[in-house]
Parts: sequence; C-alpha cells; structure tokens
Amino acid sequence: MDLIRWGIIGCGDVAEVKSGPGFQKADRSSLVAVMRRDRARAEDFARRHGVERVHGLAEDLIADPHVDAVYVATPPSSHRELALAVAAAGKPCLVEKPMAMNHAECLQMVAAFHARALPLWVAYYRRALPRFLKVRELLADGAIGRLTAVHVHVTDRLATGAAARAWRFNPEIAGAGPFLDLASHCFDLVDFLAGRVRAVSGFAVNSGGTYAAEDATAAAFQIGPDIVGTGVWNFNAGETADRLVFTGSAGVLTTPIFIDGDVLVSRAGGTDVLPIRNPPHVHQPLIQSIVDELGGCGRCESTGESGARASWVMDQCVARYYADKKQGRG
Repeated sequence: MDLIRWGIIGCGDVAEVKSGPGFQKADRSSLVAVMRRDRARAEDFARRHGVERVHGLAEDLIADPHVDAVYVATPPSSHRELALAVAAAGKPCLVEKPMAMNHAECLQMVAAFHARALPLWVAYYRRALPRFLKVRELLADGAIGRLTAVHVHVTDRLATGAAARAWRFNPEIAGAGPFLDLASHCFDLVDFLAGRVRAVSGFAVNSGGTYAAEDATAAAFQIGPDIVGTGVWNFNAGETADRLVFTGSAGVLTTPIFIDGDVLVSRAGGTDVLPIRNPPHVHQPLIQSIVDELGGCGRCESTGESGARASWVMDQCVARYYADKKQGRG
C-alpha cells in the first residue's frame, strides 16, 4: 500500500494535538503540507510538526501535486466551499465537524463527491475510539438487554465577555451556537451506537443574552421503529455535565461523551466499571481507518452521508429559533 500524503487547510488548535500528529503517526500516512491565512503561524506549525510544505492559500494546497488527500480544519462557514474545491481537484477529503452550516450544504458536498466517485469523510473521530467501539459491542451483545431509550445530558456554564465572542458562538460562522458544535458529536454517536434518528422535535432558547446564538436546547427523537430518545444541551448552567445514557430492558449503560471517563454498565447484580482511556491523539484511529480504506484494506464509518444525517437532526432542533430571529421575534 502506498503512503497517503495529507495536506491540512486550517492548522489551528484542533490540529496541534488532536489531529495533526495523528496524520504523521498513523501507518502509511504522512502530513506533507499545511495552510493557514496567517502564513507565519502556518510556518511555525510546520517547523514544530516536521511538515515540509507551507501554503498561504487554500487553492494552492489543494492543487499541490505532493498532496494526495486534504483535511479541512476550518470553521463551518468555509467547509462547503473548500470541500467542493477538493472534489473538483479529484482528491479525497476529510472535513471537520460539524460537517457544514446546515443539512442543505451537506447534501451539496455529498453530491459533489459522489459525482466524481471520490470519498468524503467527516471528523467524528469518536466513531473510531476504543471506548465507543466497546459501547457499540456491549449494546449489540445485549449487555443491558433490549435497548429502549437514549438520553443525552450536556451542560456548561454561560460564556461571557471575550469567550462569548469566539467564532463558535457566532451563527454566521458556526451555523448556530454551542449546540451545533457539541451536539453534532452527540447525535453522530447516537447514529453510530443506536441507529438512525428517524424523527425529531427540538426547542432552542437564549436564556443568558451574552451572545446571539442559542444557549439551551432540548430535543425528543425516535431511533428506528422502537427506541425513543431525549437530550438537553444547557450552556447556561451552574455546573458542567457530560453523559450519554442507554437504557435497556435489563440495565443501563452510561458513558461520557467529551471527557476521558469510564463506561458504567449497571444491571441487577451490580455495576461494572470499564476504564477505557483515549489515545494521545484522538483523531489518529479515525485517520488510520481512512488510510486503510484508501489502501483497500478497511473502511471508515464516518462518511459524508452519516455527517449529513447528524446535520439534519440538528437543523430540526434549532430551525424555529433561527426562523423567529429572522422574523424579528427572537
């Protein structure tokens, strides 16, 4: 199998530890080029990470003949444009999450790669982490009986001041607010672990007033024919919380989503604690699955299609909030 040579568009914070080193450490993979609008910062990243080539323009990295595949690690507002450019160049693409500003943009991206028979993946790296692979195995093996319900509970304190001015709280750049940023991982995991969400209703509000985006969102959803789900993402709370709860006919399985915590499996006989830790570079297992797929010896399950499904669910949850704001009712 040939070496896959990667280029990164947007070598910011995510690329420092989570993803960048993973492209170098995965088997048959190498990071050969990076791009950032601030070229000095791109050159600094390249020096520190042993990357040979630096570009100041995204189109130059995409066209670089030394780059086989492109990782788009910019904010969501540029994902569609950059991914379409990668497709037009005839190269595979990995795009950061959330996949795009909305479901309609996701569909455009999927169609562009389908038309050229090229793969498109989304960086929902939790699909390849050992903890969630173990959770998937436990659920499939009936560790808690027949799965009947799923609940997501994520809270954090209200962002204020300079923190509230970050791009993740700006709907014009992020697509929505912290809900889109974090619930994207949650709904993608629900899709991966329990099945496709077939129906959803959601409500979003702004209770803190420190930024324009939603800061609390609730959802009720149905998975397949016979599993129900609920979720609360409250970013104006007095504490931080992070759990994904699966309730079955014979027990309950609880796992954190974002922190590197234990899996708990509670049944009539007691609770089993599974201390499964993350690797140092959390994107690396996903990157390895992509490299393996490109080499014809594996498959990455975080595709454009699955990313678009997560986007569709989130759109339903915040649609009324943003429609009201557009009409001046927010």
